[in-house]
Amino acid sequence: MTRKTWFVILSLFLMVLFLAGCAKKMVRIPSVEAPPVKDPMAQLLEAFSSVESLQAKASIRVDTVRKGQEYKFLLNGLVYYEKPDKLRILGYHPFGMGVFDILYRGGEFLVFSPLQNRVYTGEISEFRDLIAKANIRISTEKPEGSEVPNRIRIEMPEKETRLDMKLKEISVNRPLPENSFEWDAPEGVEIKPLAQFLKGKKLE
Repeated sequence: MTRKTWFVILSLFLMVLFLAGCAKKMVRIPSVEAPPVKDPMAQLLEAFSSVESLQAKASIRVDTVRKGQEYKFLLNGLVYYEKPDKLRILGYHPFGMGVFDILYRGGEFLVFSPLQNRVYTGEISEFRDLIAKANIRISTEKPEGSEVPNRIRIEMPEKETRLDMKLKEISVNRPLPENSFEWDAPEGVEIKPLAQFLKGKKLE
């Protein structure tokens, strides 16, 4: 798999791990049966390959099980994409508080938690063995006549987790904001290696 492949799998995995403090108990929703996808990132990039850049708002829902309890997380989001190797996903609590900031730039991966004032960063290539063990199922929906999908679903059965992202107000092939892929560490932020985050966090 390419470095981009590892990025999307890891991004979505880390996104779920960072969603804390805004859970609601939920009724179980049956999982959609689908065969495992060998290369989820390649499939996702292929879905956007007809455009040079993309900017969109997003509605994000994560269904997960922790310690035997079922929960859902509802977030707002922003998505930026630019060929060949830049992608950013920001998640916000409905009241406006930042929950996560995921950024990929040319092999470098960064995930920032404003709630913890902590950032984890590293090269995606360092974590291939860990990501390869994940059983990721991904599907996209593209409206008739659209260049890009407006819905992305990722399932991680082994983590009892499913993510639905609905894109809206999609703008393609237009200049993105100048700071779309810039990140400056806030004052006092704690910088940690990505490996430490992966080894220390689990969904229970």
